[in-house]
Amino acid sequence: MFQLRWMWKNLEGKRWMMVTALILSAVTMSATVIIPKLSQVLVDDVLYGGKTEILVPILVAMMAVTFVRQSLRYLMILLLEVSTQHMYFNIRMHIFTGLVNQEQRFFDRNRTGDLITRLTGDLDYIRHTGAWISYQVVDSLSLFIASIVFLTTVNGILTLAMLAVTPLLLIMSFLYIRRVRPMYAALRERLSRLNTTAQENIAGNRVVKAFAREDYEIEKFREKNEDFKRMNIEVQRKWMSFWPIIELLAQSLTIVMLLVGGLLIIDGKLTFGELTAFSGLTWALAFPMQNLGIILNDLQRFFASADKVIEVYYAKPTIADRHDAITPAQRIRGAVRFDHVGYAYGRDVVFKDISFSIEPGETVAVMGPTGSGKTTLLSLICRFYDVTSGSVAVDGVDVRRYALQALRGAIGIATQDVFLFSDTVDGNIAYSDPDMPEEDVVHYAKVAAADTFIRGMEEGYNTIVGERGVGLSGGQRQRIALARALASRPSILILDDTTSAVDMETEKYIQRQLRKLDFACTKIITAQRISSVKHADKILILDEGKLTVGTHESLIAQPGYYREICELQNEPGLPPLGDAAESVKAGE
Repeated sequence: MFQLRWMWKNLEGKRWMMVTALILSAVTMSATVIIPKLSQVLVDDVLYGGKTEILVPILVAMMAVTFVRQSLRYLMILLLEVSTQHMYFNIRMHIFTGLVNQEQRFFDRNRTGDLITRLTGDLDYIRHTGAWISYQVVDSLSLFIASIVFLTTVNGILTLAMLAVTPLLLIMSFLYIRRVRPMYAALRERLSRLNTTAQENIAGNRVVKAFAREDYEIEKFREKNEDFKRMNIEVQRKWMSFWPIIELLAQSLTIVMLLVGGLLIIDGKLTFGELTAFSGLTWALAFPMQNLGIILNDLQRFFASADKVIEVYYAKPTIADRHDAITPAQRIRGAVRFDHVGYAYGRDVVFKDISFSIEPGETVAVMGPTGSGKTTLLSLICRFYDVTSGSVAVDGVDVRRYALQALRGAIGIATQDVFLFSDTVDGNIAYSDPDMPEEDVVHYAKVAAADTFIRGMEEGYNTIVGERGVGLSGGQRQRIALARALASRPSILILDDTTSAVDMETEKYIQRQLRKLDFACTKIITAQRISSVKHADKILILDEGKLTVGTHESLIAQPGYYREICELQNEPGLPPLGDAAESVKAGE
């Protein structure tokens, strides 16, 4: 089984513990037959044979066997716990490392709630398999085999009579596995949907409250919860239709033992001591049969969970470092060139044949209608996505040739949809360098017009802002995000509608500060306010997959998207439309 080999792989370093534990499991369960053997001697030789001198040694031997067996069982469980926790840790670290390095497309395709389910419930069931099911399988097999071998040496006829039910049990088990495995896969999917619904409502609680949709969301969760409950009940019904048969077959061993054993005693082919040994080991044959159902049930859960975890475990990003990836020896200057770039989400073409260049230190604005691909365009520079045609170059080098850390480390990003960590304000601003001096944190907070409101908070820069910046206004979160981007002193600063939630006066202050940064930086800004882009060295207009390049003066002199926005925002000083010769064509 691939799933079991995968578990074994992640036990590296602690495999000897697992092997030792399973050997101890086999030895201690096999030793179970010693007590019935001593009981046989006690009945035949002491009670009926009159050898009272061996009574005390037999009782001492029984106590010693029990003590040693239980001590070894304790050591076995300890070794299993340590080894499976090690496996659990390795798998968790591998998956989390993979998720951190995954490309954006992976998260576009996978639901957050589903990923959380795989990292928690599914992964925990894998550890449960290693820590409990593994030794239950060994326990059952070793006990069953040891009991058969011992009982066969006592009386083969009675042993065969008691094993007559085994073929029926195997047939029932096979039928159960075929029916229940798809049900566990469906159950796991319903749990994923339930967790996704819960996660979305926790993350989007403000939206739910803003639209007074609490009742709707509660009903939606109730439906998912009800669906999960129904599937659980269906699985349990299937299990309960199987379990009574297993229990009946297991309990029938006692009836067979008494009936056949009694007849053998009457015929003189079995002693009372031997019947006592059989009686003492009837449970040893019944236990594996009863345990088989539980093991099969748990194994089906394991396979359903393992398949989902393995899918994430082996998911490899297509955007990764090449074997000859470049890490520049010097600071990236910040020149950007798009050469006949095209990008598509599947069959949906966002834009094609886009070409333009940005010189180091320039300020470039990107505008266009909603959905025109502005954010996607900027994401190509950072390699959040890869172009489907053409190339994007930074300092004359295709971004696909850079080491990702080197490329992204040279780019600072602040977006409209701000994510802040559950940390202090200081920790969020200094995210790129946890050892950043406090004076630098304060400096970049001032540049982002954040210092004043931060100092007004209860604990200033040491205030915990809460997950996603809860407790701060939209404008405050944006300014902290801007300060975080600036604090990395990037060669290329990307501001994706970063000042959309701040007032005009604050925006003008931030623009002035950005024009006099204390480090060389190419700035690329997307915005919908003309006031945010009119002073840019170049303005890129994306509309219906086509690109127009110009300056504020050239673009307002021609009909098009930019002029329309200026008119809507009552931009003063609009000149009359010039003739065609004044228009600036795409790429010029």
